[in-house]
Amino acid sequence: MITAKHSLLLAALLGLSASAFSQVVAKAGDVVPYVIDARGFVAKSGTGLCWRTGYWTPAAAESVMYGQYPIGCECDKDLMPKAKCEPPAPAAAPAKAAAPAPAAAPKPAATKVTLAADALFDFNKADLRPEGKAKLDKLAGDVKGIKLEVILAVGHADRLGGDAYNQKLSEKRAESVKAYLVSKGIEANRVYTEGKGEKQPVTKADQCKGAKSKKVVDCLQPDRRVEIEVIGTK
Repeated sequence: MITAKHSLLLAALLGLSASAFSQVVAKAGDVVPYVIDARGFVAKSGTGLCWRTGYWTPAAAESVMYGQYPIGCECDKDLMPKAKCEPPAPAAAPAKAAAPAPAAAPKPAATKVTLAADALFDFNKADLRPEGKAKLDKLAGDVKGIKLEVILAVGHADRLGGDAYNQKLSEKRAESVKAYLVSKGIEANRVYTEGKGEKQPVTKADQCKGAKSKKVVDCLQPDRRVEIEVIGTK
């Protein structure tokens, strides 16, 4: 091990004056674990090895500062606590204020209008009556006040007549509603039609009993309808 006496000899060999070396020792509290050259740098061999002095201990290598790091980081880094020889972590940049979340787009709202088929068409017909056109004129005007997504027109029939006939009649009535709305400026690809025939009656099974008669026809009137659903945002 290199003693303080040997350190002075090495200092002389390295071109250090005894007074310069003594000043370095004094600054380190008389405990310098490695030989220091005249410039105040740790003296190293041609292969980059440091010379330990007689004051060298792991504690001294860790406690004597060499710049901003312990002097042991220069010569015995593998013996030093890792954190001691690493540059301080850069200060975290102040967190940016989160950008305000964009306002949620309004959800499309649905408005369902049920029109009695008898108000739109003559009994057993699919041609719009003047009164029916007036009702659809109002609907078309209301639609212009929203951002339209889609219009669904679903035709229904009562139980009188055959299934196939009633299915076809309900489809024709829904198509008549679409054609009229399109004639009023509504885009055709925004209007969808469907016929349900007699499959979805409004009347109960125990109502309107009996064969076809004026009384039964009047009783089944709620089943003859066109349901129009308008979906869009304001």
